[in-house]
Amino acid sequence: MPRNTSIKSVLIIGSGPIIIGQACEFDYAGSQASRSLREEGIEVTLINSNPATIMTDKVTADHIYLLPLNVISIEQILKEQKIDAVLPTMGGQTALNLCKEAEEIGLWKKYNVKIIGVDIKAIDTTENRELFRQLMHKLEIPVPQSKTANSFLEGKEFAQEIGFPVVIRPSYTLGGTGGGFVKDKKELDEALNRGLKASPIHEVLVEKSVWGWKEYELELLRDNLDNITVICTIENFDPMGIHTGDSITVAPSMTLSDTAFQTMRNMAIKMMRNIGNFAGGCNVQFSMNPETEEVYSIEINPRVSRSSALASKATGYPIAKIAAKLAIGYNLNELKNQITKTTSAFFEPSIDYVIVKIPRWNFDKFKGADRTLGLQMKSVGEVMAIGRTFIEALQKACQSLEIGRDGLGADGKQKRKLEEIVEGLENPSWNRLFLIKDALSMGVPLNTVHKITKVDLWFLNQIQKLVALEQDLRRYNLNNVPEDLFWELKKHGYADTQIAYVLGNCTEDEVYEKRKSMGITRTYKMVDTCAAEFPSETNYFYSTYESPTLQL
Repeated sequence: MPRNTSIKSVLIIGSGPIIIGQACEFDYAGSQASRSLREEGIEVTLINSNPATIMTDKVTADHIYLLPLNVISIEQILKEQKIDAVLPTMGGQTALNLCKEAEEIGLWKKYNVKIIGVDIKAIDTTENRELFRQLMHKLEIPVPQSKTANSFLEGKEFAQEIGFPVVIRPSYTLGGTGGGFVKDKKELDEALNRGLKASPIHEVLVEKSVWGWKEYELELLRDNLDNITVICTIENFDPMGIHTGDSITVAPSMTLSDTAFQTMRNMAIKMMRNIGNFAGGCNVQFSMNPETEEVYSIEINPRVSRSSALASKATGYPIAKIAAKLAIGYNLNELKNQITKTTSAFFEPSIDYVIVKIPRWNFDKFKGADRTLGLQMKSVGEVMAIGRTFIEALQKACQSLEIGRDGLGADGKQKRKLEEIVEGLENPSWNRLFLIKDALSMGVPLNTVHKITKVDLWFLNQIQKLVALEQDLRRYNLNNVPEDLFWELKKHGYADTQIAYVLGNCTEDEVYEKRKSMGITRTYKMVDTCAAEFPSETNYFYSTYESPTLQL
């Protein structure tokens, strides 16, 4: 089916101010969607209260309204502009909530505006915790034992019934606002009151805790023919218990078995086909018992998200761009020359590299803030790195954080005492990744670190390889470092300054000159979305190190 030609003017709702839990990923999505619609000759009107974003630049849309995100502003726009459809999926939870509020007072019907990219049923089903739970039971998709509560006493009674620990999840909030883990009765009262207050409908889900389980996310797109494609699978380095926005995430998944992946994929497709009748994108989150591979559905968001932005950059597949075109009637197989320039959009990306995202916190600016990470997102940004292996990408991400680190350790930063390290592993904060490396460097067994943190042993083994490489490197000086060891260091993401630190008695410049004399230099690989399965005309590259025998 070609695009809906009756849609000549679209209103995009932005996300408002950049705040913790809602940041630039929505500006990225909104700008991309606006350009995608204007390519089709559609007039785009944008409302966003935040002037400090590229989304509100005059080159992005035909009409830009810097107004408060409320129904009064929406009606003003509808009076001044002839709007055929509204696209609320590019502005996070703020846009979805505003779209629903306008629907409830009859604003869209009054001005004959069609909602595209999502429908009200999908918003209600996914954001109302009780409706979501009921749908999952109907679809026979497992969810943790839970119950919604609209009062303090109702929530307290159920929490005591199922036993601790439990999770409090407020309805219709973003970034886990108001949510948290409750370990015992002492913490319950405060957590319930906080959650009920945070929810705009005074509702929370009281849920049996799956703390320590593994967490995964799938990014999906669906068209008007009910075709669904899975764009990306993202694995959390951190276990359940830390908000995904505060978690280190990896794409593609590193420790997920094919059987478990197929289970999640089938569940995700079934969920998307049953939450509403719309064409667009969604994000599905799962938790998995690492011992039994039992999978629970946690939530589904019928919109682009921070993970959608990550998945777009990770795969080279422009999710917001394609989602916008699906919303105006195109089907996936009809969208030609949008991604690789040689195929339709109806394929699932295949990547031959690893992406690592590490959040960036700035607790120093928030005096007295609780630095412990949990269900409520606290990061203010993130970095993304690409490498041929997980450990290379992890090191490159650490070097990009702008916190004075040259990588994951080996940079002269003072190590803490063992007691402080153990406490930091038990109570995760911004530096837990670095403490894991410190603990392994001090000889703490892998199984002990795993038991405390619940981080998968595969990831811990990768970090342990860095410890072993550094121990090996200390046997040499700059003049007699074997060439094969130098290659290994660079392929594991070591910066020249890290190598200089471990060797001692040499500088970063001297290390650079030494490896250059050995012919150890960067090579560049393409992010082509298809792992070289077919030609791609994209021009997105990353740097890495590969010995000549490995280069094609």
